[in-house]
Amino acid sequence: MRFRKERVASAVRDIVSEAIAHRLNDPRVAPMTTVTRVEMTGDLLVAKVYLSVPGDESAEGRTLAAVLHAGGFIRRIVARELSIRQCPELRFAIDEAAKGVRRTMALLDENRRTHPALFPPEPDGDASRGEDGADEDGSDGAGAGAD
Repeated sequence: MRFRKERVASAVRDIVSEAIAHRLNDPRVAPMTTVTRVEMTGDLLVAKVYLSVPGDESAEGRTLAAVLHAGGFIRRIVARELSIRQCPELRFAIDEAAKGVRRTMALLDENRRTHPALFPPEPDGDASRGEDGADEDGSDGAGAGAD
C-alpha cells in the first residue's frame, strides 16, 4: 500500500505542476512556480501540495491566493487524469523547506561577496592536472599499457 501512496503522490505532483504552469491564466501566479512535493494521507483522500514560489513574501501570497482560487479547477484536472475511485482533496501550502534553502544560499552568496578571503577561488577545469596537462604523478593520464 505504501508504494501506491507514493505513486499517487507522484502523479498528483506531475498533474498539478503541469496545470499551474500551463493551464492557469491568472496573472497573480508567479512565473517559475513549482510543486516541490505532495504528501498523501494513508486513505488517499487528502493531498497536501507544497509550492515553491520565487520572489518575495507578497509574490508568495498572491500566487497562493490564485492557486487556492483555482483549486476546484485543478482538482477537476487531477480527477480527469487519475484513474482512482475518489479524487483527493487538494490542500496547497508554501514549502518552508525550499524557502530555507533559498535563504541559506543568499547568506552564502553574501558571505562570499563580503569575505572573499574565506572562499578560495574555484579551480578551472580538471584540478588533478598541472599546467603542462600531465597528471600529478607526471604521466599524461593515458594509463599503464596504453601504447
